[in-house]
Amino acid sequence: MTALLPEGYHDRLPPYADAAASVEARVLEAARLHGYERADPPSIEFAEALGSRLKAGGLHDAVRFVDPVSQRTLAIRPDLTAQVARIAATRMGHHPRPVRLSYAGTVVRLRGSELAPAREWRQIGAELIGLDSTAAATEVVRVAVEALVAAGTTGISIDFTLPDLVDLLAAGPLPVAADQVAALRDRLDAKDAGGVAAIAPAYLPLVEAAGPFASAMERLRAFDTQGVLASRLDALEAIAAALGEGVSMTLDPTERHGFEFQSWLGFSLFVAGPPREVGRGGTYTIFHEDGAEEKATGFSLYADAIVATAPPTERRRLFLPFGTVPETGASLRGQGWVTVQALEDGDTPEAQLCTHILDNGQPRAIAG
Repeated sequence: MTALLPEGYHDRLPPYADAAASVEARVLEAARLHGYERADPPSIEFAEALGSRLKAGGLHDAVRFVDPVSQRTLAIRPDLTAQVARIAATRMGHHPRPVRLSYAGTVVRLRGSELAPAREWRQIGAELIGLDSTAAATEVVRVAVEALVAAGTTGISIDFTLPDLVDLLAAGPLPVAADQVAALRDRLDAKDAGGVAAIAPAYLPLVEAAGPFASAMERLRAFDTQGVLASRLDALEAIAAALGEGVSMTLDPTERHGFEFQSWLGFSLFVAGPPREVGRGGTYTIFHEDGAEEKATGFSLYADAIVATAPPTERRRLFLPFGTVPETGASLRGQGWVTVQALEDGDTPEAQLCTHILDNGQPRAIAG
């Protein structure tokens, strides 16, 4: 029984743990090259503070407990975005805007889902805080794509959404009773035409508006007869144009699941392999200590999901027979070899999972 782990948790063993660490390093380096500097918040914070930093909250599905020292409720972070928002609003509140921050760390959630049963993840991402513009959103989406390329993925695709679409329309050209807005959002998210018709038939064209980016944009333009969505659609087209033809793009304007705190833009990131996303991003709002609001845009990737799309490449390990002088090993490591030194005379390359052996001073591949 001592080898069992709680539901939703697992050990990361070699070579997958090494592969995940490599993905993390490459994603952070891609962000660094665009000016995003690393922040490293703690894994636990006061629940009240963590839950109040983002406009739509930051404690969804959080594990909470009472701190025996302070006797206050603490929360294990379910997402790093709210923590980075806190850092930008407080410790770096004096910093000229926009602030560019990257991060990587473990997040824990109260429960998993059918598609993603794990309750612990390694989250990697970047946030651009203090600017809400098409240029800012374009940079973040492009950095996310470059990070996926750097991580070694292929077949990158993006599914865009407009998280506040229903709220915008319901408060303007297509009024909906306040107590029906949430239900309408849910029915549109589920593509439930009957449910939408029962609440607000004027929204039915949005059920069919999802699909390949170009055709979905045409349907949305036709639906937006009063031009209420024009600025958002213009921004989406500018972002898509900046990505070029190397990325597949779709648009689902009423997708809300997983975008509870995003504002006008949200996007899911996919790569060749499993159907579930390997990351998400979008625009959102941060609260400062004095109640002031600040706009931000960011993305998060999950190393485990990326590694799962393609198993790690074969190990390349060089066995150094017993008695090999340290200088020889140092020279070979300087050439890029991973060396494994035999520590007793009976040690073998097979026992140490080596692919090569040092033979007469030269690496030689081991047959079979």
